[in-house]
This record gives sequence, structure tokens and C-alpha cells, in this order.
Amino acid sequence: MTLPNTYADGNCPLARTLEVVGERWTLLIVRDAFYGVRRFGDFATQLGIPRAVLTGRLKTLVQEGVFTRDDDAAGGVEYRLTAKGIALWPAVHALMNWGESFYSPNGTKRLLRHDLDGGVLDHEGRCQDCGAAVPVPDIRIEPGPGFQSGGTELDPVSSAINTPRRLLEPIATTRTPAQARRRG
Repeated sequence: MTLPNTYADGNCPLARTLEVVGERWTLLIVRDAFYGVRRFGDFATQLGIPRAVLTGRLKTLVQEGVFTRDDDAAGGVEYRLTAKGIALWPAVHALMNWGESFYSPNGTKRLLRHDLDGGVLDHEGRCQDCGAAVPVPDIRIEPGPGFQSGGTELDPVSSAINTPRRLLEPIATTRTPAQARRRG
């Protein structure tokens, strides 16, 4: 449900941004796209989001130019972050940092590293080893000291997300013929 446009003349960029990414689930979908999730079914499985809600959120993100919707080689659909979507990384990273500060008493759950030299990124996205501002494709995410496995067998998407990997690196999952026919 879109926020009502109650600001006087539409000159509030924060209100406009929240109309695009402020609905429940939307930033989690964007976060998972940074983690490499691309397929409808993988978003649904990973997030536990109702399919109708996911459909609506993906449609909005595509209409707003945050994602592209592309046919993949397996006959399915993939959703990929555009440059506009990748530009959301500082906001997603800031929210992750805020959550780590206030809701992760056992330490950092997801550690971000500069993939080129292994240096840990600070809250501004700079490598603590070389000092570089690290672009999204050069960021590796891995379980941190506060990460706690659920103790159950994970689905392939969760397993991939919980292993060290570069952001935006696509997660490849095996699809059954029935899943290939149900294009999302």
C-alpha cells in the first residue's frame, strides 16, 4: 500500500523515496538482491513473503527502475538491480549498521570485506586496510562473529547467502521442470 501523498507540493525527497522502498518487505527484497537472489521463487523462499505481496513489490521496483525483469536462459525470469537500485546500497548498509549496533549483542552478524585485500569495511564503506571506498561489486559478505546458524538444514538460497560471497554475485539454484514452467 503506497503512502498517501500528504506533503504540500511533492518537494520532499524522503517521502518520495519511501513511496518506492518504504513498504514492508521492499528493503528486504532489495537486500536479498544485493546478496545475489534473482528469481521470484528464491525471494519467496528466502523471505517467507506471501507470493501476492512479492509480485506487487517486484512490479513496483521494476516500474520505478530499481530492478530489471529479464528472461533467463532456463526459461524463467530474473530480477536484477539497476544502477538506480545499486545506488540504494549506502542506505541499506546504514540500516544494517544501525541494526548491528542496537540488535546484535553477540557481535556483527554479517561482515563486509573488501574482496581485493580482505580488509573489513567500516560504517562508511571504506576498507580498514587500504582506505579505499569500496564499490558494491568488490564487497564480500560473510558470516560475522555474531552470526548464529538456525541449526536446521538450510535451503540452497540460504546456504549460498550464509557462505562468503561477493555482493551482486548471482545465486544459482536448481529448478525443477515444474518450477521452470511457473514463471514469476
